[in-house]
Amino acid sequence: MVPFRYLAVADAPAAADAASTPGARYLAGGTTLVDLMKLDVERPAAVIDINAVPLARIERLPDGAVRVGALVRNSDMAHHELIRSAYPMLSQAILAGASVQVRNMATTAGNLLQRTRCYYFRDTAAACNKREPGSGCAALDGFNRIHAVLGVSEHCIATHPSDMCVPLAALDAVVRIHGPRGERAVPVTEFHLLPGEHPERESVLAPGELITAVDIPALPFATRSVYVKVRDRASYAFALASAAAALDLQDGTIAAARIAVGGVATKPWRLFDAERLLIGKPADRRSYRAAADAALAGAVPRAHNRFKIELAKRTIVRALERAGALG
Repeated sequence: MVPFRYLAVADAPAAADAASTPGARYLAGGTTLVDLMKLDVERPAAVIDINAVPLARIERLPDGAVRVGALVRNSDMAHHELIRSAYPMLSQAILAGASVQVRNMATTAGNLLQRTRCYYFRDTAAACNKREPGSGCAALDGFNRIHAVLGVSEHCIATHPSDMCVPLAALDAVVRIHGPRGERAVPVTEFHLLPGEHPERESVLAPGELITAVDIPALPFATRSVYVKVRDRASYAFALASAAAALDLQDGTIAAARIAVGGVATKPWRLFDAERLLIGKPADRRSYRAAADAALAGAVPRAHNRFKIELAKRTIVRALERAGALG
């Protein structure tokens, strides 16, 4: 671990001002940052401790949406009555991730910004364009079983690791950001960037900007939503494929759908085309499978992860079946 400057701040303007220094990183739960500093992957010039900033509330907004503060711990969000009742897929996703100890420390903003678990990214002896732009991507021709099949480029196929972000994408959540130029709001579906030619750029955040909250719009049929996660072991494992789904059913016909997948893409992946395909269709396995086939039509597998295409399809179908049973 290289030397760095440490500074604790008490409000968002002070945080944004301190983080405008090149190479600065925010510290909340530290469940990703500290690990990567130990591995010499992250080398921040300054660490800005934001734990004293008052951003740890969950509240109902006048329009019925729910605002989750950036520093709300994952455990608190998962068990909060507003989240459990209005957005069960979100509660289920958080509880499917990490361990109790990690969830007790990890925060909303930290989860949004967590970095990939690609082993080549975390190994400083391996080529990784995300860690060192222009160095190459060892995963392309290496062991790529855990890697992405959607949203990939010839420069990076690393999978986005978050469980929480998958239902947030399905729910049209919005990330609220404070920065030197004031406040702005970005949909979760637009917050994370595709790797393209610049996989080192992972989100739309500019230097000095701070996530302050996530707003989740009211969605009545999200009360009957589910999250399905497929992994190598029953706990403390990242998804090989996951799906968040909610269905609005009218007399057995799908009036609206929300679906997003994780574990198979370079960012939380909303299935807009599959949702549109389901509207007006009967709520049955045939409809679900057709939507899943369409969702993975553009998948680009590598040598060891081709199985993820069929696995993702089956995961989508399973999530839709469970959501349909609730509806």
